[in-house]
Amino acid sequence: MTDNIPLQPVRQKKRMDSRPRAGCCEWLRCCGGGEPRPRTVWLGHPEKRDQRYPRNVINNQKYNFFTFLPGVLFNQFKYFFNLYFLLLACSQFVPEMRLGALYTYWVPLGFVLAVTVIREAVEEIRCYVRDREVNCQVYSRLTARGTVKVKSSNIQVGDLIIVEKNQRVPADMIFLRTSEKNGSCFLRTDQLDGETDWKLRLPVACTQRLPTAADLLQIRSYVYAEEPNIDIHNFVGTFTREDSDPPISESLSIENTLWAGTVIASGTVVGVVLYSGRELRSVMNTSNPRSKIGLFDLEVNCLTKILFGALVVVSLVMVALQHFAGRWYLQIIRFLLLFSNIIPISLRVNLDMGKIVYSWVIRRDSKIPGTVVRSSTIPEQLGRISYLLTDKTGTLTQNEMVFKRLHLGTVAYGLDSMDEVQSHIFSIYTQQSQDPPAQKGPTLTTKVRRTMSSRVHEAVKAIALCHNVTPVYESNGVTDQAEAEKQYEDSCRVYQASSPDEVALVQWTESVGLTLVGRDQSSMQLRTPGDQILNFTILQIFPFTYESKRMGIIVRDESTGEITFYMKGADVVMAGIVQYNDWLEEECGNMAREGLRVLVVAKKSLAEEQYQDFEARYVQAKLSVHDRSLKVATVIESLEMEMELLCLTGVEDQLQADVRPTLETLRNAGIKADAAGTWKISAPAPKPTQQPRPSKVWMLTGDKLETATCTAKNAHLVTRNQDIHVFRLVTNRSEAHLELNAFRRKHDCALVISGDSLEVCLKYYEYEFMELACQCPAVVCCRCTPTQKAQIVRLLQERTGKLTCAVGDGGNDVSMIQESDCGVGVEGKEGKQASLAADFSITQFKHLGRLLMVHGRNSYKRSAALSQFVIHRSLCISTMQAVFSSVFYFASVPLYQGFLIIGYSTIYTMFPVFSLVLDKDVKSEVAMLYPELYKDLLKGRPLSYKTFLIWVLISIYQGSTIMYGALLLFESEFVHIVAISFTSLILTELLMVALTIQTWHWLMTVAELLSLACYIASLVFLHEFIDVYFIATLSFLWKVSVITLVSCLPLYVLKYLRRRFSPPSYSKLTS
Repeated sequence: MTDNIPLQPVRQKKRMDSRPRAGCCEWLRCCGGGEPRPRTVWLGHPEKRDQRYPRNVINNQKYNFFTFLPGVLFNQFKYFFNLYFLLLACSQFVPEMRLGALYTYWVPLGFVLAVTVIREAVEEIRCYVRDREVNCQVYSRLTARGTVKVKSSNIQVGDLIIVEKNQRVPADMIFLRTSEKNGSCFLRTDQLDGETDWKLRLPVACTQRLPTAADLLQIRSYVYAEEPNIDIHNFVGTFTREDSDPPISESLSIENTLWAGTVIASGTVVGVVLYSGRELRSVMNTSNPRSKIGLFDLEVNCLTKILFGALVVVSLVMVALQHFAGRWYLQIIRFLLLFSNIIPISLRVNLDMGKIVYSWVIRRDSKIPGTVVRSSTIPEQLGRISYLLTDKTGTLTQNEMVFKRLHLGTVAYGLDSMDEVQSHIFSIYTQQSQDPPAQKGPTLTTKVRRTMSSRVHEAVKAIALCHNVTPVYESNGVTDQAEAEKQYEDSCRVYQASSPDEVALVQWTESVGLTLVGRDQSSMQLRTPGDQILNFTILQIFPFTYESKRMGIIVRDESTGEITFYMKGADVVMAGIVQYNDWLEEECGNMAREGLRVLVVAKKSLAEEQYQDFEARYVQAKLSVHDRSLKVATVIESLEMEMELLCLTGVEDQLQADVRPTLETLRNAGIKADAAGTWKISAPAPKPTQQPRPSKVWMLTGDKLETATCTAKNAHLVTRNQDIHVFRLVTNRSEAHLELNAFRRKHDCALVISGDSLEVCLKYYEYEFMELACQCPAVVCCRCTPTQKAQIVRLLQERTGKLTCAVGDGGNDVSMIQESDCGVGVEGKEGKQASLAADFSITQFKHLGRLLMVHGRNSYKRSAALSQFVIHRSLCISTMQAVFSSVFYFASVPLYQGFLIIGYSTIYTMFPVFSLVLDKDVKSEVAMLYPELYKDLLKGRPLSYKTFLIWVLISIYQGSTIMYGALLLFESEFVHIVAISFTSLILTELLMVALTIQTWHWLMTVAELLSLACYIASLVFLHEFIDVYFIATLSFLWKVSVITLVSCLPLYVLKYLRRRFSPPSYSKLTS
């Protein structure tokens, strides 16, 4: 590539994807729901509705009672493979085409369809039971006649519903009342947004003040709400009470909502239903994931098409050798039926059953406990991953925050000096309690210490007040809950918040002497080292959002009446809010390079008149229905000026256990990981003469640049002496062009880029950026949105054609996991949403190594051997049929009829062939010790055109040998040909299974002996096809032995010579 990248527009590829891209609103219109509109909902009067609302029914089933069988059959026969066998079976009803008994074609097809129908039925029944359990949950509804019980499916918009503690919220509701004394409640939202931390919700103030819940039906009030949409983090509405004088109006936001699927964690609540059924936020956010079809299945399908081509060619050749005499077109059809075994109908069943076995083995592996296989159709994908993308927080790290650093500008306190902070806090409150008389001429040391103590005190007090943490008191078996809450028992207190960072900060203030002991909707209590309780009134709270990157709180000190505005946030936004200083940027960078999450804490004192003016403007902005967020943000920003910088806090998110050894294992397997995110496995170059390009790594995280880079270094993904190019922020095409040219001149350095710059580069220079990025040893992408994560996965798939695997643990990783070819969810601090959306679920990141190196490798190699052996089994008998027909003047007469043709692929050979799913070339310990074995799978050698051709040649050789041998050695009757050839065929298949097996399992031996015993025992009942007296003669035995020996011995010799002079890589480790 030249120094100047040509300014060419990006040609976007159209993605052929089965995932529906239409919005939920379009879906509602298609389903007859009409255009979603804002609504007015009267409390307790569902009959007063201005539009029709859907029933509150959850339905995740694909079929109903009437559409199940037609739907399943249609989904099966829309594929050529099954349709082909259906046409074959139906052709046997035509007398001119019939070749044998009907059951020889209908029984195998019926068995395949029965397995599919049973599997689908089990899934549908499970889904029905889950849906029925949810729809039949009973709730209490407030009516004029009192409280009545109602099923979840019968709840309507406008109903007043009572939800108890630990009960699921049945519909999207507005929070009206709570039994909690603090006037708020907590929600568990892990099944909605993937976060395990509890969320604080506030009731409507007007309804909370009512004496009883029954009074809700006595007032004339309504809720005006926005139209249904998919945004679970925002809501705009108003509450109006008309029968008061003057009428009362309150603004409603996300803090007043109870979304369906969440669980009440404290108290009993009453809410009015706003949305139901398909208009629920949780339902509208549930998109049908992309139907994942494994690369292995596509390859097998390709081989099936080749076999069909061979079937047609052989049939045409047979008719051509007859010189197309007579009704030759009927002869073609008869030959197509005669050689139909070329395409094995049992192939799909064997592979599907094999996948079930692989999934069972993964779940039962004691070394990766808790692993769940949620998609049993793609276990082979795990053995061929080329790109591995991972989230950072909670996936590579523990998401357990530990307070590490307090920086005041001139002095910093680490873990080893926290006792000094504690002494400062103790001295401040000790002096306040003692209040000693003023001394004359205090010394300089006393002044300096008092100044430093006050600075530390202000910083600690700000951290203890500026948060959204609530202390919850639980019974510990000795003290009951009420007594513990009254006495502020330390042993019974648990902190709950929406972020683990905030809990870590509040726990730290407790450790240094300033403890948060109480909080409700309007007040907060702190306890000093001298057990004095400090009371603060909460005037306003401005919660953290991803757009603002900061949170604030306005409190009034009850003892002094002072009003203070505290704020904390990211340095990028706080730098323009605090007063000028010369140390903020430098120290933030230093702490971030240590891997710490940095927050800037500031404060501003407000006069009473200043606050009253702000409050009036703020309330007016919150009542706006249009552009509410913009108006509220504008009012808040009027306060965010010239704030006093108090301190910086540094919190560390520690790495998970064994992350470094796991990454080292992946690196040795060809996944050279030098940054946390996506590992590019060494793949073969496009041209045979080129060397494989070095492996690449991409890191996808929402964290800031310095923290993400430091985490990558801590995990040994980016070496400490490796050059790192920080891609500067670009906003347009020209800037991106210049920066890409600057980056191109650097060699062998890691790339660090922000999500905004990445978006600009992909918009204008997608090809050029990907070409440059693929030459880097590591790419770290910071400030990545969930949409960008999915976009990167899609881009890698389109540009490279390689398999991708995404690993994440939070709700923001779901889109990336579903977009990838193989999604792995980690059950962590952020909940189970990623785990539930993934194809495979693990409990720790370190389990990923064994999942790929052992189970992925075994699944792929076993399926490759199984599929090729099933094809070999079918080609053998088809070759024998071709030889038989050609010898007897190209007659379309079947060699084997009736039970012989069915028994061949079922009871006589099914168990030994299927036992290949238990085979393995090396022990799991060896596969983990030598992850380099994983590299061989990336080239697709276990199942390739080369191996397929080898098995075809083996089949032709063995089928011809057996058939010609039987024709040469038979003496008088045709039935002797059948006996000799069929017995030799069965023995050959059993010996070939033994030849293929690399590690014997006791079940394999049982399968071989059982199949042989079944065949010998069944000979007594096969007198219609086989001469029972002939098989008991010595002549039969030596003829079968000779034919079987000639068909198998050369292959055993070739296998020995190959292992002797050109052994595979794994054989060196097992010798």
